[in-house]
Parts: sequence; structure tokens; C-alpha cells
Amino acid sequence: MEFSDEQRALRATIVAMGDLLSKGHLDNDRERRFPREKWDRLRETGIFGLPIQRRWGGLGLDLPTTMYVLEGLGYACRDAGLSFSASTHLVSAGIPVQRFGSAELRRRYLPGICDGSTICGHAITEPGGGSDVMGMRTTARPDGDHFVLDGSKTFVSNGPVAGLFVVYAHTGDRMGAEAARTGGLAERPGEGAGGAAGGRAGRRNPASLTAFLVEAGTPGLALGSPLEKMGLRSSPLCELFLDGCRVPRSHAVGAIGAGFLVLDHVMKWEILCSFSVTVGEMAHRLERCVDYARSRTQFGSPIGSFQSVANLVVEMKIGVESSRRWLFDTAARLVSGQNVAVDLAIAKLVASESNVRSALAAVQIFGGYGYLTEYGIEKELRNAVAGTIYSGTSEIQRQRIAALIGL
Repeated sequence: MEFSDEQRALRATIVAMGDLLSKGHLDNDRERRFPREKWDRLRETGIFGLPIQRRWGGLGLDLPTTMYVLEGLGYACRDAGLSFSASTHLVSAGIPVQRFGSAELRRRYLPGICDGSTICGHAITEPGGGSDVMGMRTTARPDGDHFVLDGSKTFVSNGPVAGLFVVYAHTGDRMGAEAARTGGLAERPGEGAGGAAGGRAGRRNPASLTAFLVEAGTPGLALGSPLEKMGLRSSPLCELFLDGCRVPRSHAVGAIGAGFLVLDHVMKWEILCSFSVTVGEMAHRLERCVDYARSRTQFGSPIGSFQSVANLVVEMKIGVESSRRWLFDTAARLVSGQNVAVDLAIAKLVASESNVRSALAAVQIFGGYGYLTEYGIEKELRNAVAGTIYSGTSEIQRQRIAALIGL
């Protein structure tokens, strides 16, 4: 895909901040610290409003350009947790509020989302649910001009630092009149884009799902302690508890009962944007391994001259190019209105699993130095594993592809 001088200049602005954004990334990982000062520097670039219309404070860019700039962030920033928090903030809240939110919700929340002053969390997964979104137990009971939310969420991205949450809950077992008026669901259960939305959906009518904006500090909403995890440690996670949490009906994102449609749209963007960041990270890792394989000598020769090492580097290159091609080709098809359910699942598999192989190869190429924490290579391997789990596990993606090709 070709990009204009203006698009390349925008990406270059992000890349130029690489050293600043990466400073202290090993300490952030070790201390499990969200780098708020780096977040504030990202705010200055306008990255949080890339695809949001200018009238709401965004840059009004299309999906491929947004992906291209986010790939630049992944390339430049060694703090993968910060990059993950940034892409999650953008796609989990900015994208659905712009597409489905009322004029009032857009006016009230999009400016803060665009400039990053309001950090957003994504509350979809439940402790016993995983990828089985339609099996969630969180409910939203109508009460006059409010809904009362009860239930719990886990793995809430950005939860400990968020000021606004997008919370998904069941509002009933039948399609409401509002959802019917807006056309209901675009796809049958199990044919949506996201891995999370692609689990078993048969136990409840998908039109019972609704997305709500819930502000931090709302009575009845409580957060658990940050969850310690294997990788992406500077991107904080927590549990979220809802106990009689009253939310105005006007805070529903889209029609009541149209939450599956909202989630499906979000998951398409999440896969394409989050794994564009991953491609940037893989590209930077590849360059670092090429340089090391050229400069590191063993037995009187650069290690890159040994076929076993060269093959590892070649596979890393194939992984970068294959992932980029699948992601950007899928984005182009999505923008043109084509059905991309299979393409998205394949793109997610290719990018996430290529990233794990790439990071493991880097550890092997760097040898003992790759195993040491001070070089940051082992951290990249820990980070990479998460990509095979979030946005729908690799197993879910394979199950989806099999179903969609008629098995």
C-alpha cells in the first residue's frame, strides 16, 4: 500500500519520539508501572484521535492511515505496554462512540478521548467467560430513565488508570424495538469479526447485549487491585465490580440490544490496529537481529553467516511481511464493504503467532544476552504471548475459520 508524503510525515512524527517513549521501559516493566508521563507526550501527537472526525478534536484519518501510524508507534516505542494501552483506548471507546454514540455522547466524551485526557477502559471479559461473550452474566436492568448494572468483569484493559469504561451487559433475551429499528445485527452469531465476539453465542440472543459508558467513580462501580501478569506489564489490568450501578439510559452506546453489533465493529478495529502496532515491533526486532548477526562473531565469522542463524532471521522477515500484508489487505477489503470475517481471523493468527516466533528467534540469536533482562529481548517474548490470547485466542480463530469455510 502506498502512502502520501503527508501520511509518512505524520508517522515520522511518532517515530521521532521513539527514544523519549522508550526511556525507562525496562523499569516500567519491572515495576509494573503505567508511564503516565509518556502517555502525556503521546497526547501531544494527536495519536488518540487519528480516525476521529475533526469536529470532535480528531484528525479524521481513514483506517489504513491509522494503522500505518500505529505501526510506526510499534516500531519506535520499546514500551509495548504503553503502545497496547494507547491502541486499546482508541479502539475500545473512540471508535464505538463515534460510530454508534448519540450526538450528546459524542459531544461529551469524544474530545477527551481524542486528546487522551480521559483514559478509557474496555470491560467485556468476565471471570468465567473468556471468549464466550454471550455467556456473560453481567446484567443491566431498566429502571426508569436508567439501567442498573450488576456483575463483574476481569482483564479490564487500562482499568486502574481509566476515567471512563465501556461496559457490556445483557439487557434482555429478546431483540428490543430499538435494535429492530436500527437493523439489528449485521451478521449471525459467530460470524462477527472479533475473537471475543466469535465464541459460542447460542445461549442467549445476541440482541440482548448492550454497551454502556460508565464513568469511574459512579456509585456501584468498584475496581479490584491491578492484576500482575506475564507481559505488557506497563499496561495495567484489573477486575471491575458492578453492584447496583445506575447508569443513564442515554449512556448506551448505540441502541438498546445492539451491543453485539457495537462489539463486532470494535473487534474489527482492535485486531487491525493492535496488530499493526505488533508489526512495527516485529520490524524493529528484525533490524536489531540483523545488526547483531552481522556484528557478533563466533569461530572467526559473523553469526549471520551460519545457515541456522540466517534461517531464523529470514523467517522473521517473512513474518513481518506476511503479517503486514494480511492486515492491510484486510483493512482495504473492510473499507470497501466486503465481508472480512475469515480474513480477520487469518490476519490475527498470522500476526500474533509470527510475533511469538520472531521474539523466540531473537532470544536464540542473542543467546545468553537475549535471556538477560537488561537487553529487553526476553521482555518482548513475554509480551508477544499475549497476542495469541487477547482479541480471541488462536484456538478460537481457528475454530472460526473452520466454521466459516463450512466445516
